[in-house]
Amino acid sequence: MDERDWLTAQFETHRPHLRGVAYRMLGSLSEAEDAVQECWLRLDRSRTESIDDLRGWLTVVVGRICLDMLRSRRARREDYVGSWLPEPLVRDENAADPEEFVELADSVGLALLVVLETLTPAERLAFVLHDVFAVPFDEIADVVGRSPAAARQLASRARQRVQNADVPTDADLALQRRLVDAFLAAAQSGDFDALLDVLDPEVTFRVDVGAASRIAQPPVRGASAVARRVLSTAPRFLPLGTRPVLVNGSAGLIVGPANSPIGVAGFTVSGGRIVAIDVIADPAKLKGIRTEPQNR
Repeated sequence: MDERDWLTAQFETHRPHLRGVAYRMLGSLSEAEDAVQECWLRLDRSRTESIDDLRGWLTVVVGRICLDMLRSRRARREDYVGSWLPEPLVRDENAADPEEFVELADSVGLALLVVLETLTPAERLAFVLHDVFAVPFDEIADVVGRSPAAARQLASRARQRVQNADVPTDADLALQRRLVDAFLAAAQSGDFDALLDVLDPEVTFRVDVGAASRIAQPPVRGASAVARRVLSTAPRFLPLGTRPVLVNGSAGLIVGPANSPIGVAGFTVSGGRIVAIDVIADPAKLKGIRTEPQNR
């Protein structure tokens, strides 16, 4: 094995880790893959004999790449009216998906990614690299072009935002599925009161239809308002069919044909009620989703 073959093999062992860093930074698996590939290109052009800790070096490099991508994306979305939601990690509840995909999907919830999207790119980088992956602040400082003390402050502000927005979620998948099934049954039958029974009074309903869409709308909050919104749209979409899936490790639904879904709904459950419904209907974020057809 020559030096480049050895380097390639080493990079592949770190690829799942780098994908996890990039997905938390970007909220998009497709963009995360692009960031990881760019990381490999930079490694291939570097003088590797000076790298003492390859995993640490790669972590910082992929973080820097993601920071640039976040800054560019933020500028493009300044006038975006609707909700921007992450690209979901969807899997069938009983499917034998690759272990590394399952681990990533189960460890990064939609709710956390939605909160991370409210941070500045530098805050997000500092939080993800330090709080999740234990990168020292002096290395983070070099990436964001600030002092270590300033990098520490970035992470502190981000941590406070995340903690303030954190909702203790019910991890019981069986409970989640019962609530999602009850929600779906109420939506299909047009039962307003049954919807209120499963929705938290402060529930938030977000839909991401894509930046290019003319029908983007801001989030809807409050059980009554969300129930009315659901009942007004259900007759158009539910007849296309739904299937139960796991969305970032939690109970969710796919709407539409198995080979070309029109939407993915993720649910956040806390205290025995649904506290957030996130519907990803941006075609660009649904391209790679394929599940086994299942009638509901």
